[in-house]
Amino acid sequence: MIRGRAVAGAVFGAMALLGCLAPAEAAQCGSSPAGFEAWKREFSAEAQGKGVGQTALAALMQTNYASATIAADRGQRSFQLTLDQFLAKRGATTIVVKGRQLKQSQAALFASIQQRYGVPPGPLIAIWGMETGFGSQRGNQNMLSSIATLAYDCRRPEFFTDQLYAALKLIDRGTLSGATRGSMHGEVGQTQFMPKNILAYGTGNLEVAANALNSTANFLKAHGWKAGAGYQPGEPNFVAIEAWNAAGVYQKAIALMGRQIDEGGGAAASR
Repeated sequence: MIRGRAVAGAVFGAMALLGCLAPAEAAQCGSSPAGFEAWKREFSAEAQGKGVGQTALAALMQTNYASATIAADRGQRSFQLTLDQFLAKRGATTIVVKGRQLKQSQAALFASIQQRYGVPPGPLIAIWGMETGFGSQRGNQNMLSSIATLAYDCRRPEFFTDQLYAALKLIDRGTLSGATRGSMHGEVGQTQFMPKNILAYGTGNLEVAANALNSTANFLKAHGWKAGAGYQPGEPNFVAIEAWNAAGVYQKAIALMGRQIDEGGGAAASR
């Protein structure tokens, strides 16, 4: 009996030890503001265990549930438009006209980018115009609140959890701060980079156009861009445009506007 009790005790102790060593459950997602504060506390504990510093953790704890971000995430109807409708809604004619002017006035910048990354001005300028109206509409949401809310939300928590960890790393580095402003999903800068892409492809302060354009070209090159190859649908470089944004209508719009900017003639935003 004494031996039996000793064995049983040893087994119980081993099970308890294994329980302590097992990974803690991930912070639970939610679909309303009600659980956000509790989720933040749970996530903060997990993040601290993964080496996130106090500056970033403090910023995380100051975030608020971003209702506007959730509404925007549920209502992305423009990507369901036809290409012609999408071009009209996004002001493609204006982007092409302005883009041609920028291609000329910033010729040295675009020549240096093309020499380094192999990406011509057209698609870069089209992305710049589409994303922020050439820097005029970069968003005014709290970047960290937007990303934390989407990491908490049950719709796509895995994707945005990765983005949140990247954002926290950037805050610890001093690249971003808890006060950084961005668009509805946490995109920041002149061409709207998410935190993971800032870590991987960012070159300098992305609020500066030259840095953002270099970073965008760096992204495209890393996703298969080949110098001198075409970038229309079915051509080799279209795959890099597909990597930039998952919406087919957006991809075709960038390719079309980019070609019109690069060619510099013909009717703007016409096919």
